[in-house]
Amino acid sequence: MKPYYQDEWVTIYNADCRDVLPTLDKVDLVLTSPPYNLGNSHHTGSVRHSAYSDNMPEKEYQRWQKDVLGWLWGVTNDKGSLLYNHKNRIRDGVQITPYEWLLKTDWLVKQELVWRNGSQNFDKIRFYPMTERIYWMAKRSDTTLENVINAHDIFEWDSVGTSGQEHKRAFPVRLATNLTACFPDAQTILDPFMGSGTTLRAAKDLGRKAIGVEIEERYCEIAANRMSQLVMEL
Repeated sequence: MKPYYQDEWVTIYNADCRDVLPTLDKVDLVLTSPPYNLGNSHHTGSVRHSAYSDNMPEKEYQRWQKDVLGWLWGVTNDKGSLLYNHKNRIRDGVQITPYEWLLKTDWLVKQELVWRNGSQNFDKIRFYPMTERIYWMAKRSDTTLENVINAHDIFEWDSVGTSGQEHKRAFPVRLATNLTACFPDAQTILDPFMGSGTTLRAAKDLGRKAIGVEIEERYCEIAANRMSQLVMEL
């Protein structure tokens, strides 16, 4: 498959990850945040937006995520890791936890990280949800990371605002940079739900190679423009 964009450090595919993952060589680290299946009308505070179609039947969504995790298992090195950003969601008044499908895969859950991102979902019918999760998962129980950022398991990275942003669900570059830095031996990073390319930008700034897959061409264009910028000094 021909890349949408490629340079010395980064390769971007404009495609469905299900078509790309079986063609890739092994990678050392996967850092990704899939669509959350929140429905087609999302809100941040009082601002509503519809960034992309995100309203699959829940059973179908969970089956899709389980399948993607299986393909990621196949493309990740035996000593590699997966960092999977998701959240507890409320649908029809009931909480759905990502563990409902994560524990049905071959991945081992090494640690659950809490990201307190200060979400503005102030619905008074419940306590305000202010956190997301990042699940560190591995193929082997003896897989380790190096806590070079001296962090605990609760993070307070500033979230990316939606004002003026075409991609409404991007996580901050600092999140991707901090987490990638804790895997110093990971030389090739993969994001199968690349969005606007935050994982790739962080990897390139750290001198790592990165592969991104994104089904929406307009986000590939945004990511390619970000990759063409000079590497930031960290």
